Amino acid sequence: MEIEKNQLREILKKDLYDVLIRSALIAVLVFASFKIFHPFLSMMLWGLVLAVTLFPSHQNLAARLGGKQGRAATIIVLLGVLFIGGPAVMLSNSMIDVMQQTYSDFQKGEIQIEEPAAGVAQWPIVGKKVYSLWHEAAKNLPALIKEIKPKLETYIKPVLSFTSAMVGDLFQFLFSMIIAGIMLAYGHSASERILKIINRLAGQQRGKTLHTLSTATIRSVAMGVIGVATIQALIFGVGFMLIGLPAAGVVALLVLLFGIAQLPAIIFTIPTVAFIWWSGDSTIMNIVFTIYFVIGGFVDNVLKPIFLGRGVDAPMPVVLLGALGGMVTSGLIGLFIGAIFLSLAYVIFMAWVDDDSTQIEDAVIEPLTKG
Repeated sequence: MEIEKNQLREILKKDLYDVLIRSALIAVLVFASFKIFHPFLSMMLWGLVLAVTLFPSHQNLAARLGGKQGRAATIIVLLGVLFIGGPAVMLSNSMIDVMQQTYSDFQKGEIQIEEPAAGVAQWPIVGKKVYSLWHEAAKNLPALIKEIKPKLETYIKPVLSFTSAMVGDLFQFLFSMIIAGIMLAYGHSASERILKIINRLAGQQRGKTLHTLSTATIRSVAMGVIGVATIQALIFGVGFMLIGLPAAGVVALLVLLFGIAQLPAIIFTIPTVAFIWWSGDSTIMNIVFTIYFVIGGFVDNVLKPIFLGRGVDAPMPVVLLGALGGMVTSGLIGLFIGAIFLSLAYVIFMAWVDDDSTQIEDAVIEPLTKG
């Protein structure tokens, strides 16, 4: 009996050693793979988000092209780079130039604010207060900057490094579009592989539901929240550049953040129209730009019902926190990735809390089949 126990101990010890060695090797392999893959992680995630979001449009285009998946993916990538990448590059360059010039002037103590025009005091409601504050800043700004310069440097340097990093983010976006195109070209097989992975992790019963839930959440947030906010920010940004608004890229980024927070862009329309009529010389162009920004302010009212009517919707505080946290940790691309993946994590977590497969399928699969 004692011999059998010793033999059992030896067998268990050997099996334990085997498990520990295998686990250690797997851990080393995973760690090494992560270190190698880490520089491309955000780019691959962004490419995945784009591919999942654009897949229905890609399939419609491929059907019109006789089922040519690669050709359809190439067209979508080129259109994305042309209509989104182009304006984004211009606005980002504008933002970078403004921030670097402002920091340079700040270091040299050369920042100056011109005296406000007399017409500013005639603005409705806030005219007199704006004129008074503007006049004081123009009169006492050098002394004020000298007094608070050490404190301001603490905050300006991180902002400057963030804007400088946007150059890298733009290249990441362009490469992410290419990666998304490759994923779209092999969309069906890639979707099946992801479904197998989810089935392996969550089981056959819940795997398909979670796969559908994840796809619906990514498309809902990417198109209904991030997509609409991006389109509106690009519309406003191009308009800002055309009317010569100072720091057009910075203001366009604010429009994007406001859009993600689900605040109406019409907030920016009113002061922009005031700037147009205050600084513009041509009445006809003033009218044209006024109509342009009024229409741009209401674009979200048209697009949101179209996009947010599909899939699963996450609470806006979750989306906003994901966007801001992603921007702090990963720059401009993190603004989009953070919002989407925090929303995805929230929806999956709440589905696990509810633990009701029937409710999940009714809430997710039915809208997708009807849409």
